[in-house]
Amino acid sequence: MPKVEFHPLIKQIRGKLYEDLLIKLSSQGEMIISKRPDMSNVKWSKAQKAHRRRFKQAVERAKAALADPALRASYERMAKQQGKRPWDVALSAYLQEQDLPTKK
Repeated sequence: MPKVEFHPLIKQIRGKLYEDLLIKLSSQGEMIISKRPDMSNVKWSKAQKAHRRRFKQAVERAKAALADPALRASYERMAKQQGKRPWDVALSAYLQEQDLPTKK
């Protein structure tokens, strides 16, 4: 894989390039350039639709939890112990519905 170094003034590049390339950053901070997926002819199964609904609910609940300072502090502690980001821990907890922190 080629490595590219940008001028120090350019901090980040992301978005769509032409019609078929995406530029994004991984959670580790590495730049990823990939082909844009064509999802126009995809037919989702019932299980996929159900999972997408469940994931959407988990995202909404994780956003609400991280907006609350007390819950955010709990997720930050858990994230530090697991070596993850608070968002990842909150989303995972809501998807698995286990060991959710509560306000104290």
